[in-house]
Amino acid sequence: MIDRSEEYHAALASTSRRQVLDSLLASSEPLDASAVADRLGLHVTTARFHLDQLAAAGLAQRRVGVEKRRGRPRLLYAPAGRVRDEDAREQLIHVLAAALALEDEAESDASRAGRRWAEAFALPDPDDPVPGLVEVFERLGFEPETAADSDAIMLRACPFRDAAREHPEVVCAVHRGLIEQLAGAASDVRLLPFVEPELCMVALHAHPASVGPPIT
Repeated sequence: MIDRSEEYHAALASTSRRQVLDSLLASSEPLDASAVADRLGLHVTTARFHLDQLAAAGLAQRRVGVEKRRGRPRLLYAPAGRVRDEDAREQLIHVLAAALALEDEAESDASRAGRRWAEAFALPDPDDPVPGLVEVFERLGFEPETAADSDAIMLRACPFRDAAREHPEVVCAVHRGLIEQLAGAASDVRLLPFVEPELCMVALHAHPASVGPPIT
């Protein structure tokens, strides 16, 4: 997994910078700033700035090109090895979610898979499951935040968000099973996916009418 450091989040906060990283991932060979600028319609100085930010965050590798001509050598950029691993993992998740979505019992199967996944984690305190759930979400990269005035947990990030948008009946159902198993039978828990485009929420100890039905 890529280190979720402040530099990592800052590097990917820009839409243009994510497009630059996508260009590196799509290329079969390292690119210099001019090549990236041409592909994305950016000024070369802007492309170089984004590339340097990606390199500083550990998302891209930078090396000096071997030049036969005289003059200043080019700086070439390629995705860091871990980024390529991450990209391959994302593609695999999409493939698996799409395949499972074709099954008749896709949602119930996915929910059961989520419950089995919960066995990999320590069960939270049944009397106060929020801290334990937050710890699990942090380990998985969901960037959880607790609401000051409720037992809700806001999930600011999702390692599987793109796949979840395409196949929520699979990906969100896995997360629902995970959450329900971790929270235990004593907790009234609801997963609320995409309450905002980049935000999901887990509501605990809430009246069902106030948060809507679970994913079924």
